[in-house]
Amino acid sequence: MHGLSHMVARMTPDILIALATFAFVTVMTPGPNNLMLLASGTNFGFTRTIPHMLGIGLGFPLMVACVGLGVMQIFDLWPLSYTILKIASVGYLLYLAWKIAHAAPPKEAMAETRPLTFLQSAAFQWVNPKAWSMALSAITLYATGRDLAAVLWVAGVYVAVSTISTTSWTVLGQQLRRLLKDQTRLRIFNWIMAALLVATLIPVLLPA
Repeated sequence: MHGLSHMVARMTPDILIALATFAFVTVMTPGPNNLMLLASGTNFGFTRTIPHMLGIGLGFPLMVACVGLGVMQIFDLWPLSYTILKIASVGYLLYLAWKIAHAAPPKEAMAETRPLTFLQSAAFQWVNPKAWSMALSAITLYATGRDLAAVLWVAGVYVAVSTISTTSWTVLGQQLRRLLKDQTRLRIFNWIMAALLVATLIPVLLPA
């Protein structure tokens, strides 16, 4: 594995393709970020969701870099911090699910509710269970030695693929917006999104 980390530092084409493929698959699959972008695109449209998109696109790679440079040592030194993180993750995701389920129709939403801001979206990465899983896996596989060059390559690739992912899921939501002009359908959609968001907590709540 140390040899793989050394190769990543030099970033050969083969390793770059493998890293990019891994990153693309992990960010494109459904999870809290993508479900919330889908719901935001539907309820608020593309333009108003841009800060949310940027918060994910820049906030998650920053998290990856921090994980690679040693933030995980906090869990080793203070095991209780992991329990606190899990509780915070569950609580905040339930709160976000409630907000999605009770989102106002688009016209009312313009005045009554707002999409996540850049800072809210970036901060959410730290209580997003899937984000932690992705960050740990990426660093373990492609920056085993935790050298700065390898960590920055991993984070940089995630910046690139996150642009594709955040845009795709938000555009999908924007397109659904046209099909969900009926308030009843929109409310059903929002409740389904909320339920799916809660469902992402199952791996967190199940015993290891």
